[in-house]
Amino acid sequence: MNAPSQWGDGGQGRARDPKRIERLWRDRPEFAPQGAAGPRPGATAGTGAGAGPLTIAAMRTWRIKEPVGGRRYTVVRLETRGGVAGYGEGGPVKGVEIAEAKPRILGRRAVEQEYFRHIFAASPAIEAAVSNACLDILARQGKAPLYQFLGGPTRFKARVLASPEGLEPAAFKAPLERAVQAGFRAVTIPIPRHDALWRMQAYVNAVRARVAEARQMAGAGIEIVLDAAGTLTPGDAAFVAKALERDHLMWLDEPTTVLTNDALAKISDESVVPVALGRDVTDIATFQNLLRHGSLDLLRPSLALNSLHKIRRMAAIAETHYVAVAPYHDGGPIGTLAGIHFNAALANSFIQQVPFPAAERDAAMRAEITGGPQEMAVDGFAALINKPGLGVEISDAALAKYSEETL
Repeated sequence: MNAPSQWGDGGQGRARDPKRIERLWRDRPEFAPQGAAGPRPGATAGTGAGAGPLTIAAMRTWRIKEPVGGRRYTVVRLETRGGVAGYGEGGPVKGVEIAEAKPRILGRRAVEQEYFRHIFAASPAIEAAVSNACLDILARQGKAPLYQFLGGPTRFKARVLASPEGLEPAAFKAPLERAVQAGFRAVTIPIPRHDALWRMQAYVNAVRARVAEARQMAGAGIEIVLDAAGTLTPGDAAFVAKALERDHLMWLDEPTTVLTNDALAKISDESVVPVALGRDVTDIATFQNLLRHGSLDLLRPSLALNSLHKIRRMAAIAETHYVAVAPYHDGGPIGTLAGIHFNAALANSFIQQVPFPAAERDAAMRAEITGGPQEMAVDGFAALINKPGLGVEISDAALAKYSEETL
């Protein structure tokens, strides 16, 4: 029988109750530096918060909606007592969740990302935005680019993957062509919708025709990722993957929502097409289990639901299984910048996905937020920005302009 751990969870060594974690962090003792007579200046006994320069003093949140495509995401701006501000992006969050989270954030230190990971385990989009804003603060405080603060660079340019908006060829043709003109050399295309009344061979023919049409649109030398978006059963996904082996896809993305090892083994064991998944997974242990059984070839945690701090832990596990990481991203330009910095800092990072809107108005809006177009590439790679933090000045005015709600 396991002895009780410090968390009081019967020896499992892992907190199950976020409230318990909050109490432990709140009530932990404050230790004075060696040679000091009392607590550090500005410390408040029993709170874990102080008045140091990295203490979070202000928080502002924008719930963004792109004007034409309707893509939604959340941007958080944190400012410390020292006057340093950082920005982070997460997935869509309700206003009431933000209001409830704010008291838990103010007064904490920007270095307490593990605290935020535990306390917002049930609100992963908030954890992603808040923790990434803290990383931006720390990098700006240290006057270092974010990729350098994260331990990089492991490379001097980041490989990028364009994700044109649209479900049918008529819809994604224009953004795909603009992505190629913008310097991208790899793109995602959506798999055709699967009608249950279709014979499987007829559906495979439709998928193969979609890939051929996308290649014709994009031109020679463009690599294709086929995005199934979890719409297939494991059996159908295995049949499609086997049939498309000669089409030389980069990978089959998110073939199914069934994450059992035997179901995924049916796909990976019957085809040489690489299988990537994980856009809806927020639990590190789930990835660990899939990796242990060899159920995937590429890890795809979402930047909307997982902070860079958290994805680094996932990537460390993946590296022991010789598996690369390619974070999924379907959000805004701040998330794109964070992903590119992360790609440059992570040894086993493969490529960073970049959303490419169908409407030029949405593309202009994204550029306005980051003070100019940042989602660009040269021969398939994005250049690193050698300025502190994310490396750009985010426009609060643009965020307010395109926000459904500012909190």
